Parts: sequence; structure tokens; C-alpha cells
Amino acid sequence: MNANRKIYWGLAIIITTLLAVWFFTKSNPDETILLETPVKQGLFVINVTTTGELEAKSSEKIYGPSSAGLREARIWELKIDDIIPDGTIVDSGDFVANLDRTELTNKLKDKEIEIEQFQNNFTKTQLDTTMELRSARNDLVNLKYAMEEAQIAVDQSIYEPPASQRQVQIELDKSKRSYDQADMNYSLRTEKAVANMSEVSTALKKKQGEYQKLMDLIGEFTVNAPKSGMVIYQRDWEGKKRGIGSTVSAWENVVATLPNLREMITKTYVNEIDISKVKVGQKVNIGIDAFPDKKFTGQVLEVANIGEQIRNSNAKVFEVKIGVNEYDSIIRPAMTTKNTIITDEIDSMLYIPLEAMLSNDSIQYVIVGKHKQQVITGKSNENEIIILAGLTEKQNVLLSLPPNIDDYDMKLLSNEVIQSAKARKELLEKAEMNSKPGLPGKDSMPPNGSFQQRGNTQRPNRPSKR
Repeated sequence: MNANRKIYWGLAIIITTLLAVWFFTKSNPDETILLETPVKQGLFVINVTTTGELEAKSSEKIYGPSSAGLREARIWELKIDDIIPDGTIVDSGDFVANLDRTELTNKLKDKEIEIEQFQNNFTKTQLDTTMELRSARNDLVNLKYAMEEAQIAVDQSIYEPPASQRQVQIELDKSKRSYDQADMNYSLRTEKAVANMSEVSTALKKKQGEYQKLMDLIGEFTVNAPKSGMVIYQRDWEGKKRGIGSTVSAWENVVATLPNLREMITKTYVNEIDISKVKVGQKVNIGIDAFPDKKFTGQVLEVANIGEQIRNSNAKVFEVKIGVNEYDSIIRPAMTTKNTIITDEIDSMLYIPLEAMLSNDSIQYVIVGKHKQQVITGKSNENEIIILAGLTEKQNVLLSLPPNIDDYDMKLLSNEVIQSAKARKELLEKAEMNSKPGLPGKDSMPPNGSFQQRGNTQRPNRPSKR
């Protein structure tokens, strides 16, 4: 019985203790934990963040068959039958790709038939000329014999009457005249025969030359590396890589490239809202998605003047090329990058998180202690905003709204302070305009693939939550 009493007393003590702990530690539902942050002072950095893709600043192109040869052969497109994997390291002379020879092989067969026809025509013309000239030579020999016979008749007619002598003399003159005419005709026939043979010979040689050009061209359908390096597939006008099954045109006969990996750039696209902030010469912090621990620096090299529309979207982007200052053997073309373009740096500025900003009609303010403090703001970046008037470095501002915010008083700035802050803002803007280089002209190619973009870093103020 005593043992049961001890158990009951023990349970009662435990329950009483738990109730007491719960009662004294329970939170007041009317109390809210408010987050606050100090006002910071120092260098304020404004940037634009984009994603990009690495590519070599310069590359040596690996060409297929010569454009002139393809156009002369009336071959306008070639299909890639085989090509080594993208990114393969090759030495000079190594195999890179094979192109489809079907169309050229058919043209070679047609050309062989044409050559055979021209060869037959050459032989026929040669035989006809030989027979014609042989017949002409025989006629000359016969006419010469006839002339000699007439001469003998004249010699023997000295004892004949004058009329007979005259008759044989006329026959001799006719024989000579016939011989001279035949001799002249033979010369003309010889010249004609030479011209005919030259014509058919030239035509035959022309066809043979065309055939030889096709034979030389077919050797170019096996593409080899002009020097050592890493093979990177060439992109077509749509931005797609030319692999097996892709086509190469007679006008743009590049199969692949050998990039210079020591000088890299990253090509990115900036949306139309932020492009006005980006200028040539601005510094860039570059991160490689594949190697998060690697950090690089860069500089804006080119900014396009003309924007292009993204497919299936109303958004427009502008091409920006950024040079990578450092060299590292691990980076490769086509790797994706995160580019932070530093568009402005302002020293000795007060700034707070954007989350702390509130607005009421045209008045911007923050929560300091138990009151609303009007502030004059300057530029902002993705996370913070400059405070030109209304706060000091040692103050704290709330990041969350108190439940009784409507009861807080508003502390307004004097007109003199507001005007002074606005004048300072104008001076900062003029100083920025004078310090930045101009925008060079360069048209950009249509962007391809998908783009990751950031919105305007000049965020609107957050309205008060009532």
C-alpha cells in the first residue's frame, strides 16, 4: 500500500512540474519576433548577373572540300557521314570527318561516260581526217603523173603540125592548173583537219580536266586536322552543332574548329531592361558552373546595339562578349558561366536591404525602433539600396513588419534635407555618366537555345503591409 502511494505521489509531482513549465514558458500570442539589421556603410556595388557560354576568342577552322570546287561541281550541300566526338584532342593530319560522296560519285560516273563519248568522237574525227588527207594525197600523185604525161606529149609534138602542138600544150596547161588547184586544196584540207583535231582534242582534254578535278575533290571529302588541338563542332546559323547527319553547304564549308584555349571569352545575353547599364571595359566576375570553386575575372569586350527576340517570348536580349583574363586548362568551350558585370561602384555609401524598404504613396520609409522614418534613396542592386538621407550608420531597421505598424508615427525629413539629398543624387548620376565609356556599335546574331535572365536590378519599393 505504501509502495502505491509513493508511485501516485511521484506521478503527481511530475505532472505538476510539467504544468508549471508549460505555464511559465508559453509565449504571448500578442508578441511577434521582429527581425532587424544595421545600416551599413562602405563601397556599394551595382551589377548585372547573367549566364553565358564559353568559347575561344579565336579559332582555326577545319574546312571540308573547297567552296570553288563544290560550286564548279554543282554540289550545294554535303552530309557528314562520320565525325570524331566533340572535344577530341587531335594531332596535325589526324582524321576528323568523312563527308557523303554519293552525289560526287554519280557525277564521276556521268563524267566517265562523257569522256568515253568525246574519246570516240576524237577517234572518229582522227580516222576521217586521215582518210580524207590520204585521198587528197593520192589525187595529187595522179595529177602529177598526168602532168608528166602531158609534158611528154608536148615534147613529142615538135614534129607535129602547129595545131596538134597547140592541142597538147593546152592539155599540159590544164594538167598543171589541176595540180596547182589540188595542191592548194590539200593545204586547206590539212589546215581544216588540224583545226578539227584541235577542236575535238580540246573538248576531250576539257572533259578529262573536269574529271580530274572531281577526282581531286573526292579526296577532300576525308577531312583531316590542319594542326593539333581540340576539335569543336561548328555551329550552323541556327546555333546547332554539326554532327553526324548534319549538312555542310558549298558557301559555308566549315566542318569543325580548333579553338585557341589560351584566350577564352564568354558570350552572354543581357535583357533590354539592363542593357543600358552595360558598357565596354566594365569589370566582370566569372564563375564556371562545372567548377564552383574556380573564380575568374573578365572585362566586357563588345556590346550589341541591336537586340534580338527570344523564341516563343516577347523578351528581347542583347549579345555581350566578355573576355576571360585568366587561363586554366580545366575550362573548355561550351561550359556555362555565371557572369557578374560590375556596372557601377560608389564609395562611402549608406545602404540597407531592399526588404526593409516600405512606401506610402510618394513617401519611402523604414521602421526604426517604434516609428516610421522617411528616407531618400539612391541606386539599388539585386539585394540592397542606397540611403541618401534619413538614416545613420549606427541605426537598425526592421526587416519584418510589426503587427501594430498603423500606430507608429511618421518622422518626415525637412525640405532642406530632401533637396540636399536630391542634389547629391544628381551629382552621382552625372559623375557616373562622365566616367563610363561609350557604347560601340556591333550587330548581334540571333540568340539560340535557352537563356537564363535576371530582371531589372532597380527593384520597386515594397508597399507597406496593412
